[in-house]
Amino acid sequence: MGEYMITCCSSADLSREHFEKRNIPVVYFHFELDGVNYLDDMGGSVSPEELFRRMSEGAQTKTSQVSVAEYCSFFEPYLKKGTDILHVTLSSGISGTYNSAMLAAKDLSEQYPDRKIYIVDSLGASSGYGLIMDTLADMRDAGMDIDMLYNWVEKNKLHMHHWFFSTDLTFFIRGGRVSKTAGTVGQVLNIWPLLNMDHLGRLIPREKIRGKKKVMKRVVEMMKEHADQGTEYSRKCYMCHSLCEEDAKILAEMIEKEFPKLNGKVEIYPIGALIGSHTGPGTISTFFWGDLRED
Repeated sequence: MGEYMITCCSSADLSREHFEKRNIPVVYFHFELDGVNYLDDMGGSVSPEELFRRMSEGAQTKTSQVSVAEYCSFFEPYLKKGTDILHVTLSSGISGTYNSAMLAAKDLSEQYPDRKIYIVDSLGASSGYGLIMDTLADMRDAGMDIDMLYNWVEKNKLHMHHWFFSTDLTFFIRGGRVSKTAGTVGQVLNIWPLLNMDHLGRLIPREKIRGKKKVMKRVVEMMKEHADQGTEYSRKCYMCHSLCEEDAKILAEMIEKEFPKLNGKVEIYPIGALIGSHTGPGTISTFFWGDLRED
């Protein structure tokens, strides 16, 4: 089997230690906080706590994708060493980074014609994208070659489910994910929209639910409905949150109770700066392998 690397973007929202342990190099997005540019380096430059506190206090955020030149600089050292690359990007439904990675791969393929450079659009985000990467690392470590791994992820990436809700709709309204009218009424009436990612990797509002306990219960119901083998689900489940870890732990306990065959406990991570700049504080997301996302 030829030597290869699996790589991803920082928006996969796992910890730096997790990526290092799994031997998954990461290329960083950028974000601005009140006009100052930072790397989305998994909390190294700005901790999640500081980011969401400042956003709550009115700080302005802006994000920018990885450029073609940055991708070239990230990929080329591996190619020079004779290493092939399987790179998985943030969803094209919410970012243009997939196109940038494809352009970089095209340029580098001309310079390194003997090397394989596969670029995959995850059609996912945050720790769901991270769970895809973790699964690929398992298969790589079990001996799967790069061609088989590429074919597997292209065939299976739409089986990764993403379910989101938020206690604070301010930033969903600002980003256009929820209309201003619906968001304002929702906050007054304690209505929590439940969202997921569709087959094009876009974040879509699905239901309007009144009250935090009810929306948490609905997430568990969605997992029962869509998870691989239902309540017999025996794969991993990841969650991420933006400054609401206690609520995330409550939901994780609910999931662990209903899915006793989980592969380990639900793993909980902070939402990173790239995704968090758009969700703001108060968002909880749940990710698991399930049936095919078809709409």
